[in-house]
Amino acid sequence: MLHTRFIGTGHYLPKTVLTNFDLEKIMDTSDEWIRQRTGIHQRHVAAEDEATSDLGLEAARNAISDAGIAPEEIEYVMCATLTPDYFMPATACMIQQKLGAKRAAALDINAACSGFLYGVQLADALIRSGAYKTILLVAAEKLTVRLDWRKRDTAVLFGDGAGAVVLRGEEGEHGVLSTFASADGSAYQMLHIPSGGSREAITPDNINDVERGIMMDGQALYKRAVKAFGEATERALQQTQLTSENIKLFVPHQANKRIIDSATSRLGIPDEKIYLNLDRVANTSAASIPIALDQARKEGRIVDNDIVLMAAFGAGLTWASAMVRW
Repeated sequence: MLHTRFIGTGHYLPKTVLTNFDLEKIMDTSDEWIRQRTGIHQRHVAAEDEATSDLGLEAARNAISDAGIAPEEIEYVMCATLTPDYFMPATACMIQQKLGAKRAAALDINAACSGFLYGVQLADALIRSGAYKTILLVAAEKLTVRLDWRKRDTAVLFGDGAGAVVLRGEEGEHGVLSTFASADGSAYQMLHIPSGGSREAITPDNINDVERGIMMDGQALYKRAVKAFGEATERALQQTQLTSENIKLFVPHQANKRIIDSATSRLGIPDEKIYLNLDRVANTSAASIPIALDQARKEGRIVDNDIVLMAAFGAGLTWASAMVRW
């Protein structure tokens, strides 16, 4: 049977690090307050001249090098992001051009924090259909440009970064075992950026009045996130007829440690099987899972034949999961 294998991983984090102690100097917060509520200690911040495609390009180069392929072998470039370089063209087109992946189609995916796993599902379907063999899936975010640094409920949560994987169709039992994705658009106002799109354009007349940053209903979102994580992971187990005991590593979207702890305790997944890096990188939205995947591999937490479960929850509302035999 043809399976979609992860043949390469890579990530990139900007050089500048912003700690909780740095945030204490610019807003009403404290290191203790942030750590207790989120588990975050620091986050990376992209330079002014670093766009989302620049972050994604570095992650893509690392993933391609890890896969041992040439850019010309890539047939499709997908970029999961909610912070594109431009409204038009797609950020994937910018990455495709900078990489020199001349044969590749290019597409952006906006499912917020679930974007990477939406991309895995789409790429898996395209590969198994026989339409494409080799797909580069990048997830990149420059979220710090969409933060209001006066609002500690959101500003302390997010960071910049990018992750990428090279996916290839190969015969055998290794690769993507299952994918799942769902959404509930009726609850979009729990987490959204109100202005900047066609619904509420930013104009010279309203630029000082509109909300340009991320808006979040934290309490309502917490409840929905725990429930959605549970549904996504249960569907992955049901589809593969596996149990939590079969899982070698669970790589969740790195949003909030309390959400992850609540979700995994319900699922019976022990701490030693959970990969966390949000203390170092914070919430990088779509990029969080591929960044964590690459770091976990480099730390020896993922080796050949391991069963890896991934799950995410984000704005939309969206949620998704994927089960992979490495």
